[in-house]
Amino acid sequence: MMVEAVKKKKQKTKQSKRSHGLITLAMPSSPVSEQFRTLRTNIQFSMVDKKLKSLAVLSATSGAGKSTVAANLAVTFTLQGNQVLLVDCDLRRPSVHREFGIHNEEGLTNLLANQVGKGLDDYLHTCEVPGLSILTGGPVPPNPAELLSSNRMKQLEKDTAERFDLVIYDTPPLLGFTDAQILSGRVDGNIFVVHYEEDTKEDVLKASDSLKMVNANVLGVVYNRAPG
Repeated sequence: MMVEAVKKKKQKTKQSKRSHGLITLAMPSSPVSEQFRTLRTNIQFSMVDKKLKSLAVLSATSGAGKSTVAANLAVTFTLQGNQVLLVDCDLRRPSVHREFGIHNEEGLTNLLANQVGKGLDDYLHTCEVPGLSILTGGPVPPNPAELLSSNRMKQLEKDTAERFDLVIYDTPPLLGFTDAQILSGRVDGNIFVVHYEEDTKEDVLKASDSLKMVNANVLGVVYNRAPG
């Protein structure tokens, strides 16, 4: 691996009761948790001329562990004293809710559908980490790429960047879909997760080419699940 909560007016924010796969919470003194803190520091130092407000976590293929990386990064940045929002933008196979043990009945897709009388606060979840908010993916839509490229999504990105210290986006795999490519060109920085002994050189090169096409700012790579 590369080495006071947000004010809520009338929001119906849901509190998660347990966390899954969050080693930064379960074992904060472990070597892996320390690696996440090192990754956080490296990300911060990579943004010299601009404050990091938005970060996407990407992978070439499914099963690389990017959702777990995104969730633990969100916890690590929050524990530093930041107000962080974690958004599940993998609208094809949303999984962030499982990392935190919360439901996914409503989420980003509902928000982008602009249901009358509801705003961001109506879909936010909190967890046992004060300062960390979570926006799950919601029901799987028929048009994920269109939703993520919509003006409503762009406005959401702008609004959340003004409200939170950092917004972290979990994305679908780069290969086979344009969803992650769409987001990667709009965020301040990207972290690319490579699955040890699963992602091929060809997979990584194809994903890299897709990021270059949108001038994505790749801050670094996480080589995940490599032996110690």
